[in-house]
Amino acid sequence: MTELNSVQRKAEIARKTNETDIKLSFAVDGTGEAKLETDVPFLNHMLDLFTKHGQFDLQVEARGDIDIDDHHTVEDIGICLGQTLREALGDKRGIKRYASVFVPMDEALAQVIIDVSNRPHFEYRAEYPSAQVGSFSTELVHEFLWKLALEARITLHVIVHYGHNTHHMIEAVFKALGRAIDEATSIDPRVQGVPSTKGVL
Repeated sequence: MTELNSVQRKAEIARKTNETDIKLSFAVDGTGEAKLETDVPFLNHMLDLFTKHGQFDLQVEARGDIDIDDHHTVEDIGICLGQTLREALGDKRGIKRYASVFVPMDEALAQVIIDVSNRPHFEYRAEYPSAQVGSFSTELVHEFLWKLALEARITLHVIVHYGHNTHHMIEAVFKALGRAIDEATSIDPRVQGVPSTKGVL
């Protein structure tokens, strides 16, 4: 095992505000195990899918002002996940850097494209048939993904090409997100240093 591959790429964070109280740990090189305790059941489901399909390890304990709505909790979990991903990757030495992943979920098809670039940017192309999945507002998918991209300092493009069932469409996004991050952060033994002509990411 090389020195690079033996490094444990993981991080944890505790973040408490007047709106949320979050403890989160994230391991890039995991086994797909998720331990999730939040006040937003649909987000739990999506994070479980993300973790399983990315082969990460993720633990989240989150409490928020859901008496108002789910916005702050979802947004702040995205912030925490992005910060731990960035910290876990360190100097990004040896990673593939790019990934483009399509995932179907029955009639829905989603695509996630990633550049672990240290340049935060987010593009989102998705039109959902309904504004809610149960009690979950679909506009919060954008908030979560944008804050993840911002705090992880990655370029993230998300496209939902088509679908009829909103749950299926969002599920395809989170599965593709996990697989794309897994691929982009995987170690390529051919890469010397970081995959950039600048010499740094």
